[in-house]
Amino acid sequence: MSSFAQIAIFASGSGTNAQAVIQYFQHHPFIKINLLLSNNAEAKVLERAMALGVDTFVFTKSQFRESDEVLNELKRRKITHMVLAGFLLQVPTHFIKAFPDRIINIHPSLLPKFGGKGMYGIKVQEAVKVAGEYETGITIHEVNEHYDEGKIIFQAACKVESADTHFDIAKRVQELEHQHFPRIIEQWLKN
Repeated sequence: MSSFAQIAIFASGSGTNAQAVIQYFQHHPFIKINLLLSNNAEAKVLERAMALGVDTFVFTKSQFRESDEVLNELKRRKITHMVLAGFLLQVPTHFIKAFPDRIINIHPSLLPKFGGKGMYGIKVQEAVKVAGEYETGITIHEVNEHYDEGKIIFQAACKVESADTHFDIAKRVQELEHQHFPRIIEQWLKN
């Protein structure tokens, strides 16, 4: 890796993926998780980040979409890359332009299946179950102006058994997320 990567993680919920990423990079020589940002002041991910010594920043939807306040915070902290880990807002164009090819997301399905607006968290696994899929998995992709349509970097699959509930499927998918997301981020940064 040619230079030091300063990562900002964006998350909206409980934050198990964010925690896995933070822990993976805690003692990395070239990659630092500098900041965790959330649009949800009640999100458990904020507690997880603080417990691991990562600074947090909470913002509103309008601060994210209609001003440069969040972007200015990233610049002030010399952030080089953004990682979306369970972040529910669409990334505005001015962020995509400020971080071209430097924003990565994880999605709990094998895109292009079960992606797009409103497809997040357990809703994805409910849709997988209703559709009668035999497999699902995760997709790690770069972020562009459209939900879940950026360049696919990595996918991993798991079986869906007929007796599985959507919670069973979600547990299996989450195991894939924790197993692969930090390592794929590291590979992506090296490239």
